[in-house]
Amino acid sequence: MASTQNLKRRIKSVTNIGTITKAMELVAATKMRRSQELALASRPYAYTAIELLGILANLKDVELPELLRPREIQRSAFVLVTSDKGLAGSFNSAVIKKFENFIKEKNIDIADSRNSFIAIGQKAKTYLERKKANIVASFNRIGDFTRQEETDPIAEAIIAGYMNHDFDSAIVFFSTFVTALRQDAVAREFLPVTYDAVKQSIEDTIPRAGKYSNYAKSESFFETTTRDYIIEPSAKEVLDELAPQLLKTRIYNAVLEANASEHSARRVAMKNASDNASELSEALNLDYNKSRQAAITNAIIEVTSGANTT
Repeated sequence: MASTQNLKRRIKSVTNIGTITKAMELVAATKMRRSQELALASRPYAYTAIELLGILANLKDVELPELLRPREIQRSAFVLVTSDKGLAGSFNSAVIKKFENFIKEKNIDIADSRNSFIAIGQKAKTYLERKKANIVASFNRIGDFTRQEETDPIAEAIIAGYMNHDFDSAIVFFSTFVTALRQDAVAREFLPVTYDAVKQSIEDTIPRAGKYSNYAKSESFFETTTRDYIIEPSAKEVLDELAPQLLKTRIYNAVLEANASEHSARRVAMKNASDNASELSEALNLDYNKSRQAAITNAIIEVTSGANTT
């Protein structure tokens, strides 16, 4: 049995770790709720924008902007959204696994110069550097982003690459927030911008359970054939302005989804660590009490034996 001094040091260390993990759990829970609220707060604008896109894209004799026009895919861009730090359970590994399964199914060579990669989060950058991928841009410290202006540089980098024909499609890998205990890694095509893809992206922001799960719009909301609009100054000019904004909104929502997923995964990981620390502390306290009681018993035996000898 370990000495009482060693056991006291271990108990103190475990208690300190438990205090830290409990604090990290509370911080992660607060950030998770904040990310959810922000994602849902952006939905009224997103709904209005997608409604307008559905109307304008279906008009006849309207020249669509380049971001809305599909083209032959010869070069592709892949965007990985991860965290900067660890201690988030399987959050990062799930996104990377989703990406690896995707490129395996599509028989994509990471080293091919026709493929471009954008790393969002230090974990994604480290992974892509290890794979010797062609990283054209990287962004860090997105875990606490709360405004769309903070994510606009990401969208602008993707738009610039598409407009310059550096790539013909952009696929983003990130985690969607399902519940506090579940996050799903998904792959979404962000370019070219399409009505169905934007609609799906907006619907992805709805949690499947909890107090925010009733934020869904009915399917009839998306029926735009019965609505009449007067477009000023023209449908083309409106679409030229709308398409980049829709992509920026999708990037913003994806980052908020990833942030909520990251903080949720970290909260669960820290809760498990706190529970383990509590259990270990109880076990060590039991061992300490046994060791202390054994030492007292031995001392009594020694005193008693000495008294009998005299």
